[in-house]
Amino acid sequence: MANSNNNRRKFMATTLQSVGLTALGGLLWSGYTDEVKASPLVLRPPGALKEEDFLKACIKCGLCAEACVNRDSNKNKDGSKRDGTLQMAKGGDHRMIGTPFFIPTEVPCYMCDDIPCVPVCPSGALDEASVTNEKGDLDINQARMGLAVVHKESCIAFWGIQCDACYRACPLMDEAISLEYAKNERTGKHAFLLPVVHSDVCTGCGLCEKACVTEKPAIFVLPTEYSTGKAGAHYVKGWDKKDQLRAGERKLDQIETKTERSEEAPADYLNTEVEY
Repeated sequence: MANSNNNRRKFMATTLQSVGLTALGGLLWSGYTDEVKASPLVLRPPGALKEEDFLKACIKCGLCAEACVNRDSNKNKDGSKRDGTLQMAKGGDHRMIGTPFFIPTEVPCYMCDDIPCVPVCPSGALDEASVTNEKGDLDINQARMGLAVVHKESCIAFWGIQCDACYRACPLMDEAISLEYAKNERTGKHAFLLPVVHSDVCTGCGLCEKACVTEKPAIFVLPTEYSTGKAGAHYVKGWDKKDQLRAGERKLDQIETKTERSEEAPADYLNTEVEY
């Protein structure tokens, strides 16, 4: 009888411990997943699907990161091997564990011609078609890992100090980043050389961010979703024939805006005093 009671107590204690550990594990995992969801500014490899689809498709095999670090061109000027661009997220990285990402200020994407990280992906999380050109060749210039954004207030070029570090570092010079000349009204005799990022060309490689000379980069790459706006389908570019087709059969000369003034003849108000 005594043994039966002891066994019953042990069983109850073990059950309660198991329930407690399960609940604790659930709370910890819930907290971790919430943290990951609250950190959306992650830069993925070339060809990555949209973040939500990427996380579903990625099997966390690490083949992309392995191909990145083992590529033949992954060498420093002295011939020594350098760290790969892609990292695999681990605990404390504030990213989904086991998924590839990169941080431009540490190691940017060096725009490999053969894009070794993409073809090795077995799950389609890295879409090879998205980085393939019309000829059927892999083309790193088709990649859209993110978009570089210039913070004008901290960019010294906007202060009038000559700097073209980001422009020189850009592998698509004069295409992804160009320099815009503007007169310096403050001095009256100097010119600004202002970096301008072109979103239709920028690949988000981060080489500009790595090259920036300020203490905290004044140009930085963000996922495209967070670095671009959206005008909305109800805005139509009247000068663009293809975009104008979205307006249907209506033509610009058939669209009229009616106001009280439009009911008057121009001669009735052009020679009168300004109305307030």
